[in-house]
Amino acid sequence: MASSKRSHPKFTTIYLVRHGRTPSTGKVLPGRAAGLNLSDEGLAQAQGAAARLGELTKKPVAVYASPLERTRQTAAPIARALGQRVRVAKGLLECDFGTWTGKSLAMLAKKPEWRTVQSNPSSFRFPKGESFAEMAARMWETIQELARAHEGQSIVCVSHADPIKAVLSQAAGAPLDMFQRLSVAPCSISTLVLSGAGPMVLNVNTTGSLAGLEIS
Repeated sequence: MASSKRSHPKFTTIYLVRHGRTPSTGKVLPGRAAGLNLSDEGLAQAQGAAARLGELTKKPVAVYASPLERTRQTAAPIARALGQRVRVAKGLLECDFGTWTGKSLAMLAKKPEWRTVQSNPSSFRFPKGESFAEMAARMWETIQELARAHEGQSIVCVSHADPIKAVLSQAAGAPLDMFQRLSVAPCSISTLVLSGAGPMVLNVNTTGSLAGLEIS
């Protein structure tokens, strides 16, 4: 006789954390350039994110970060609060901005290509760098791989604004050309759930308490 109990798909909860503020946040396009560290404000933001994640009832079992200094510095206090270590995941890297790396945002905004970056990013490739489509595909594949590795658990992934926005857009079923409409502030936490039933976005750009967001 068949069991009357329905089997529910296991889900993985992923807390996406943007790194904290750096001395150049909002001024230049740092990209993958090495040597950029968190500012004092950014370090305080990271401590705040760690405290919010540490209050969760279902504690994340792993903390991943992109290889860059600012993400690893953000992940460090989070890992300590959760009793974990920081694991580096290359797929969480910032987009490769090519020759635009390190350029002033005010200067880049004057370029004719800037309109495409904002309104039709799916068609844009940074000169000698990565396309937004490649970044989005790489980031989504990484998130799926990490979710499979931690099925039925929750994890933290510390990354960068554009990769996080791209993942949230895809999870919500929005086209890549809409991802610039999302805002992801430094050390904000956005949460999604992945399971066999498909993705679900629980929150976006939260800098306050995560109470009430957990699902069972």
